[in-house]
Amino acid sequence: MVQELDGRTAVVTGASRGIGLAVVRALAAEGARVVAGARHTSDELAELAKSGAVEVVEVDLGTPDGPALLVERAGDRIDILVNNVGAAPVRPDGFLSISDEDWMSTLTLNLLTTVRTTRAALPAMLARGEGSIVTVASVNSSLPDPLVLDYSVAKAAVAAFSKGLSKEVGGRGIRVNTVSPGPVATDLWLSDSGVAATVGRATGADRASVAEGAARSMVSGRFTQPAEVAEAVLYLAGPRSGNVVGADIRIDGGLIPTW
Repeated sequence: MVQELDGRTAVVTGASRGIGLAVVRALAAEGARVVAGARHTSDELAELAKSGAVEVVEVDLGTPDGPALLVERAGDRIDILVNNVGAAPVRPDGFLSISDEDWMSTLTLNLLTTVRTTRAALPAMLARGEGSIVTVASVNSSLPDPLVLDYSVAKAAVAAFSKGLSKEVGGRGIRVNTVSPGPVATDLWLSDSGVAATVGRATGADRASVAEGAARSMVSGRFTQPAEVAEAVLYLAGPRSGNVVGADIRIDGGLIPTW
C-alpha cells in the first residue's frame, strides 16, 4: 500500500493522549515522520516512538518559548503542522466566576499556543512553497456554551485566526484549515476531572448520566471517537485535499442542527 505522507515531516501539539495521540498514530501510519510535543509523554506515545517514526518532545507549550523549541526539533523541513493542544475548563458558577487569570490561562493554551507554533513553523513552509496547517478548533467556536465560556471565546478566535491566515498564505502554497469536533470520547470529557464529572458534581448528577445526556443531544447518539477526528486531520494534511483552503470540517454527530 502506498503511504500518502511518506517522507514528510509533521509537528503535532498536545500529542500525548486523546485526539493528539490519535493524530500522531494516523500520520505515522501514513509514512510521516512525526515530531510530537506534549508537556509529559504517555505510555501510548512512548510506544509509538519505538517505531522510529515518532520523536517525542516534552515541552510546556503554554510558555512563550515552548512552541518554538518544539518546532526547532523538526529541523529545516516541516510539511504538516497540527495545532491540537488545548483545554476546556468547566465554569459551573458562570461568567462572574472566571477571573482574569482564568481568561489568560485559557486564551494562552487554546489560542496563543496555536499562534506561536504556527509562527515558528510557517517560515520553513514558505521557503519550500508548500505545507498544510490543520488546527483543532471546536463546535463551541460557533456554539458558545456558558459552561465553557472562555474556551468558546478562545476557539472562536482560533477559527478566525485560521481563516484569516488561510487568505494570506494560501496563494503561496500553504493550506490552512480547521477541524471542529463536538464531544469526543477523551479525558477532556470523560475523566474524573473532565466535563461530565465537573458538571455532575455541580448539579448532583452522576458522571455517567451527564455523559449519556450529552450523547443524546447528538443525532448519532454517541460521542465522536478520537480516531474519527484524526481521519479528518489526515485528509486535510495530505494531498487528497490539495485545493481545500480556509475550510472547517465539523465532526459533531449532528449536534449543531443548522447549516
